[in-house]
Amino acid sequence: MNNSRTRLIGAVVLVSLGALGVTGCGADNGSSSASGGAPNGQGKTLDVLVGANTNKSDQFKAWQAHIADAFKKQTGADLKFETFASANDELSKIQTSVVAGQGPDVYAVGTTFTPTAYSTDAFVKFDSNMWNKVGGRDRFVPATLGISGPDTQNEVGVPFTSRPYVLAYNTEMFKKAGLDKPANTWDGLLDQAKKLTTGSTYGFATGYADNYTPWKFAWAMANQSGNPLVDGKTARIDDPTVLQAYETYFGWLTKDKVVNPAAVGWNDTQAAADFAAGKSAMMLMTTASTKVTFDASAVKGKYAYAVMPTVPPGQTSAPSGGQPVSSIISGDNLVIAKYSQNQDLAAAYIKLLTSEDEQVNYNKLFGDLPTNAAAAKKVQDADPSLAPIIDSASKSKTTPFTGAWGDIQLAMTNVVVQSRPDLGNGSFNEANLKSALAKAQKDSQASLDRASANQ
Repeated sequence: MNNSRTRLIGAVVLVSLGALGVTGCGADNGSSSASGGAPNGQGKTLDVLVGANTNKSDQFKAWQAHIADAFKKQTGADLKFETFASANDELSKIQTSVVAGQGPDVYAVGTTFTPTAYSTDAFVKFDSNMWNKVGGRDRFVPATLGISGPDTQNEVGVPFTSRPYVLAYNTEMFKKAGLDKPANTWDGLLDQAKKLTTGSTYGFATGYADNYTPWKFAWAMANQSGNPLVDGKTARIDDPTVLQAYETYFGWLTKDKVVNPAAVGWNDTQAAADFAAGKSAMMLMTTASTKVTFDASAVKGKYAYAVMPTVPPGQTSAPSGGQPVSSIISGDNLVIAKYSQNQDLAAAYIKLLTSEDEQVNYNKLFGDLPTNAAAAKKVQDADPSLAPIIDSASKSKTTPFTGAWGDIQLAMTNVVVQSRPDLGNGSFNEANLKSALAKAQKDSQASLDRASANQ
């Protein structure tokens, strides 16, 4: 039994956790070797927590069965899948397991949640021996390792999927409007959206009620304006660059009228369906995972991806101090619980999931880009349409690596949640928006202070 103090700094909806004192068992049974031999898992079960894929539930179940069968053949062990359907559900499951010192052996966590997971000190840090057990650190696309830990000596996350954000556009609509391709500035893109908004067709499709995406617009625009949102131990949410970002984002719906009014209640799946039906000219802040959907829809052969604007609103070129980022480093990382009695089996599972063949297969099923370098090259070579997504990956930037980021992300999401009643009425109140940003600033700073105190 190893006594470990775990700190879970994060928040989802109304949950906010400080320091948690936990006693867990961090043992390692099985006989895996760093040279690649699979551990003997006869009679054992590896418990894995993953996000549910409700959009492609049948394919997801088939993939789980396939992986379980392959893992059984390699190790003799069974797989037990647990799923979560939201960030709140994910945090609740992690909280329960960390406090109890038992639960899933392996967690698939979103990249933006990795700093929070790291801050708990509840997950295995990958030294050279552990990296060898999962196939070697050099098998991965370097950019996907950017948020595995605060530095290369303190990495807990193994990249599983990569989802750089891009926009999708209807090439047929663009051609009819006399447009070549999407603009690289937000103002230019808005001008195009206005030109493409006619009758019941809108320029932009996006989901204002999505649980995960809205804050990313503010993050991108603020960073492009030179505000990283976290400056050392100081939050910079209540800032003119962030106010302008939200005003721009809300304005598409209320002032510019380039978004379907129904989008105030949409999630990203509904926004993708709108684009797929040919009812909007562009879908913003999407990923390669939509390719499977679009290729089975009315826009097959009539759409393309493009890097999202990297010049902030109100500017014609990148301002001094601004960062021309197009996306967060996005995707999923795999982490192993320190309390797990099956750490070698966990490593074998990760090695299987990040192998070239399985990464290519996962891409075919769900569209997410591989993190395995050989698989990524194979996928890119086979499909030139993915080039803009690969380009976006090179322009991606990590979110601040702090245990407070979960709280900050939530605070920024709550700004949109609090504004939706006004948006539903076709407007937004600037005073209310400033008040929401002030609260987000206060909550974010408090989380940063807690994170600093627990370091």
